[in-house]
Amino acid sequence: MSRVTIADVAREAEVSAMTVSRVVNNKGEISPATRARVERAIERLGYRPNRLARALSLQASQTLGMVVPDINNPFFSEIVRGAEDEAWERGYALIISSTVENLEREARTLQLLEDHHVDGVLVCSPRLPDETLFELLKGHRAALVLNRSAPEALAGSLQVDDTHGAMRATHHLLGGGRRNVGMVAGPETSHSRKRRVAGYTTALETTGNEVVPSRIVSCVPDEMGGYEGARALLRAHPELDGLLCHNDLVAVGVLRALRELGVRVPDDVAVVGCDDIRLASLVTPSLTTLRVDKPALGRRAVRLLLERLGAPPEEAPAPEAVKPELVVRESAP
Repeated sequence: MSRVTIADVAREAEVSAMTVSRVVNNKGEISPATRARVERAIERLGYRPNRLARALSLQASQTLGMVVPDINNPFFSEIVRGAEDEAWERGYALIISSTVENLEREARTLQLLEDHHVDGVLVCSPRLPDETLFELLKGHRAALVLNRSAPEALAGSLQVDDTHGAMRATHHLLGGGRRNVGMVAGPETSHSRKRRVAGYTTALETTGNEVVPSRIVSCVPDEMGGYEGARALLRAHPELDGLLCHNDLVAVGVLRALRELGVRVPDDVAVVGCDDIRLASLVTPSLTTLRVDKPALGRRAVRLLLERLGAPPEEAPAPEAVKPELVVRESAP
């Protein structure tokens, strides 16, 4: 069955195509009788406007784009859920793309969203280098970067204060009597990783503990990455008695590795994660971690993006940061 066009509606209503266009776009002077006739024809034929063409005409598509590194990570999926709910309540559809930690895919996705004339784009924990990311954001009407800073003239910014969180978690491990704390960090392309490593090293330095670079191991930010990272780290540094993990998925993999190695948690090694995903309270031992309200973060990101969309540059909302809360459970009491 072929798509119903404006011309079909015009023939059915016995008016010009221009009149149908004015009714659909709510533009121009149309008599109530003519408008009613066109609307009845639209309903009878089941006509649906071409949203892309309408977006080009009105310079508004009522769609937003959102790019995340990995939708399988519950941290990102919960942020997406909050963002989608907020967008829907404000009359916007959200186009979501997961780039599976692939830089080329992330860049291409931002180009495609620009080509589809979304009203604004949310980029969550982007992995692209600054120069590439900022160049790609220039083509968007409005942009907000989540979990990374950006030039205010180019994009808004909403971050989790990972430096503060990692400092708090490391101080908790040291305060619990741990003296040899290592870190199973995430991928080197992650800006959250960089901030968490900075918080970890600052906490060690300010308490008079030595920073040993080889006690920090990079990993893929999932369970297998944590598993492999922990085994490698414990082989090189069997003296470790505390581990700070890039996120809770990494921490789950770390717990498995320690269990297989016969290392008791928390008796021999205490473990702290980040993000407080639902799984954190269900594993054994339950996971001490850093909590942030992820759906609220997604909602706030959409609100800031829409404020930026409707404001002149000098009135755009300022960057914001959210401090995570330490949740103490069995893995690091």
